[in-house]
Amino acid sequence: MTRPTTLSQLNVAHGQPLVWGRRTYIMGIINVTPDSFSGDGLVGNLDAIVRRAVEFQEAGADFIDVGAESTRPGNQPMGAAEELERLLPALNALAGRVEIPISVDTYKATVARRALEAGATMINDVWGLKADPDIARAAAETGAPLVLMHNQETTHYQDLLPDILRSLSQSKQTALDAGVPEDNIILDPGIGFGKTAEHNLVILRRLNEFKSLGSPLMVGTSRKSTIGRVLDLPPDQRLEGTAATVALAIAGGADIVRVHDVAEMVRVCRMSDAVVRGWRPDGWTG
Repeated sequence: MTRPTTLSQLNVAHGQPLVWGRRTYIMGIINVTPDSFSGDGLVGNLDAIVRRAVEFQEAGADFIDVGAESTRPGNQPMGAAEELERLLPALNALAGRVEIPISVDTYKATVARRALEAGATMINDVWGLKADPDIARAAAETGAPLVLMHNQETTHYQDLLPDILRSLSQSKQTALDAGVPEDNIILDPGIGFGKTAEHNLVILRRLNEFKSLGSPLMVGTSRKSTIGRVLDLPPDQRLEGTAATVALAIAGGADIVRVHDVAEMVRVCRMSDAVVRGWRPDGWTG
């Protein structure tokens, strides 16, 4: 895949160019881990990884997000060598098998660089450059689009929304200072990362305030513990709760939703887009 110089040059589902505001884009999650909180870890099973990626593409995913280090609460950080040992075989297996962009979910610059060499075209940094600012330089040098997520080690805030907005603004400025084009930056408020269930509900309710940062927004609520807390359900029974949060995120201005259940969430997005964004299917006559 030819590396883009801006996000607008990416081709997503069905070979369409990415145009913000036209519809909501879907990022399908592939966890190359043994301990995913959602129970979908596929570490070492390359056939299953490729099969899931192809299924996601055929179901209408616009991006694939491949991660090799679990971000579940209480997980133990791993070194770059171990992360690459899991990640690179998966990326090599996916090369040439999917046509949509592949994002690498990592917060380590060395891992990001190797992943981009192996065929990834985007970086999804769950620490928003706070763990390894050199990721910004990797994105700038390669032209890779960069997702910056808010994250912190505690759930303490002086003022929830202003604190998160300030942190994301700092992450974005770090990327800009390193030479990442503004058009290549996507921001994520980080549902479930350094936040209580109540915090997550407030963020979803006030998501439109994040548009003030001037970047496209990605939101990841899929199967997360807040849904489990509200509905008292395990991860494999959170489909409807995820659908509700995805629809509400779109109403609040989300441009990308990161999900496990691609086929179902494509339908949720299209119905939500028809109401919120005026999207219509091809051949629509009313």
